[in-house]
Amino acid sequence: MFELSWPWLLLLLPLPLLLKGSTAAAGRALKLKPLMQVAGQSQRNQSKLKRPSTWLAGLIWLALLLAAAEPRWYGEPVEIPQQARDIMLVLDLSGSMEIEDMQWQGRAINRIKAVQILTRDFLERRQGDRIGLILFADAAYQLTPLTLDLTTVQTMLDEIVVGMAGRRTAIGEGIGLAVKRFNELESSNKVIVFLSDGASNTGNISPEESLQLAKAAGVRIHTVGIGAEEMVQQGLFGPRVVNPSHDLDEPLLIRMAEETGGAYFRARNMQEFERMYQLLDELEPIERETLSYRPQRSLVHWPLAVALLLSLWLAALQIRWQELLYANR
Repeated sequence: MFELSWPWLLLLLPLPLLLKGSTAAAGRALKLKPLMQVAGQSQRNQSKLKRPSTWLAGLIWLALLLAAAEPRWYGEPVEIPQQARDIMLVLDLSGSMEIEDMQWQGRAINRIKAVQILTRDFLERRQGDRIGLILFADAAYQLTPLTLDLTTVQTMLDEIVVGMAGRRTAIGEGIGLAVKRFNELESSNKVIVFLSDGASNTGNISPEESLQLAKAAGVRIHTVGIGAEEMVQQGLFGPRVVNPSHDLDEPLLIRMAEETGGAYFRARNMQEFERMYQLLDELEPIERETLSYRPQRSLVHWPLAVALLLSLWLAALQIRWQELLYANR
């Protein structure tokens, strides 16, 4: 839809006519008096050139007024989501995340690779949420702050490797750092998605202390226990079935979720892992209030271009006028 930002400027359209009377005498003295000296054919040429010059001047004035009124083209309304939630992904990066007990497209992959693959789809569905990423092993580190730039979060997640934060498991450090980051920001929907495959065995803050901090800050924690329960290993006396998740502290993860109003998920394989993210979407719905805006495009350059072209045309007529004037002197 076409609109003018300053339509009242078009009221100035008759201004040149109002000024014409007061400047007519000066105009005749400056411009028309020499023309009175032109006889016969030159006067007829002058008349022929003067008429289009008047129309061109009027059109130039109209084009300039249209440009000053700022014409704009408004498109159809577009809805954009408001920020819904602040979600901090807290990821265990201890040595056990290297265990290859996940299957993806017919081949065995380790646990950290499974997280990287399936978290991509989760991030794509959370447009409008702020997502941050914290890694923990011997200690906790913030890899990305809470941000709407989910592409960067995924890029940073894809680049992590087991061992970059140590080999042990400091669960309390991971939760504690996430709560601290939430407390530094104004947020009403604070959610932690905590992914781990082991039990806490290091750290300056215990899981119980970090849990109390989360409860006091109003942070909801969804916990995920990663790892298969059966895995075939080749031993000295042949293959044997082992439980690669024997170190997983499920009671702690369940309690962390229950006491903060979250949910606990068990991800034994890629299918359960994917289902976990789908359930998270249901528990933390992405439906939200929206803001709408109408995309707009400025059209100022069009009347300005018309005014420029008409000015060049008028200048050419004036030059021709002067040539006829001097040719008949």
